[in-house]
Amino acid sequence: MSPLRIVLTIIYAIVCVGLIVVVLLQEGKQAGLGSIGGASSSSDTYWSKNKDRSLEGALPKITKILGVMFVLLSLVLNFKF
Repeated sequence: MSPLRIVLTIIYAIVCVGLIVVVLLQEGKQAGLGSIGGASSSSDTYWSKNKDRSLEGALPKITKILGVMFVLLSLVLNFKF
């Protein structure tokens, strides 16, 4: 095994664990069927307006980045080099 493949495999393992952790940290969508009738529980609160600046707002972005890294590293590690 080449040193590059070893380094990429270690990075791949770190990305896998990070992706699992980030997905588990995210909050579930608890609105359910109540949102259909217009029942919104926290639409005008301070936290809902500034959610993008908090950790809860950053988690979906981190999930997308780690997901793309996961797919790219999976493809790269599949090649024979």
